[in-house]
Amino acid sequence: MVVSSAPAKINLSFEVTGRRDSAYHLVRTVMQAVSIRELVRLKKSRNHGINLVVSRPGIPLDKNNTAYKAALAFFEYTGLKMPGIDIEITKNIPVGAGLAGGSADAAAVLVGLNVLFGTGLDTGGLSKIGGKVGADVPFCITGGAALGTGTGTELEMLPSMPDCFIVIAKPEISVSTAEAYRLIDGAVAAVYSRSIEDAMRTGDLHSIARGMFNQFEDVLGIPEVDRIKGIMNKYRCLGCQMTGSGSAVFGIFDSEKVAQSCAAELDGLYSDVFICRPDPEGARIEKLQGMR
Repeated sequence: MVVSSAPAKINLSFEVTGRRDSAYHLVRTVMQAVSIRELVRLKKSRNHGINLVVSRPGIPLDKNNTAYKAALAFFEYTGLKMPGIDIEITKNIPVGAGLAGGSADAAAVLVGLNVLFGTGLDTGGLSKIGGKVGADVPFCITGGAALGTGTGTELEMLPSMPDCFIVIAKPEISVSTAEAYRLIDGAVAAVYSRSIEDAMRTGDLHSIARGMFNQFEDVLGIPEVDRIKGIMNKYRCLGCQMTGSGSAVFGIFDSEKVAQSCAAELDGLYSDVFICRPDPEGARIEKLQGMR
């Protein structure tokens, strides 16, 4: 058995820069991995096909699941005959939050299968498979921080943001990514400063926080997002915004004590509240059992 994990991500900046065709948007986004991780257990099975079990109810267990898609893509890419595979996912990242929980599942599956079957693929090879599964999968494989362009799969690695405390809260509302892009298509084109990219390279936490932006947040206008940001600003966070297409909101703090106080207030209002830190690692192997 192989146990693997992969991190959630937050978008420190996000803008749509154009379209490749009717199906794909072009984006420019600074992403940072954070220390909330999905845990995946994989083992060969005597049963036929992929047997997927997920700790959270209501999640598809077939080809509509990114972890399932990742397993299919792995065997297609490597040319290996697919035996029976048991995949068990412990969900720690909220669903429909803009935190790349599904992509983290896929990344952990790819890294785990690579070890389970001894295929010896490097990060580039795994990311190539991941890019066919979802735009955020390559980043969840690499982790750390990166500037994503194209459809989000073209990554320029950046220094991970300085250590800090990140409070994340997700309201009950979830956002359809397709609907979010539709609203951006209909919105007036916006111009954003890209100072955050230089701030990441110099490691200036305050400039990173000041330079954050998210075009999705601007066009969606979710009242609960504003409410969460109001609470985070009350505790004098360095900066806060929605991540991805939402609906989770994160705030950056340089004091653990203040971050804990903010999280405690939010915890009384929302079911999914976390304190985490920047994670310099991507998908990784956590444990090997019964393997030679």
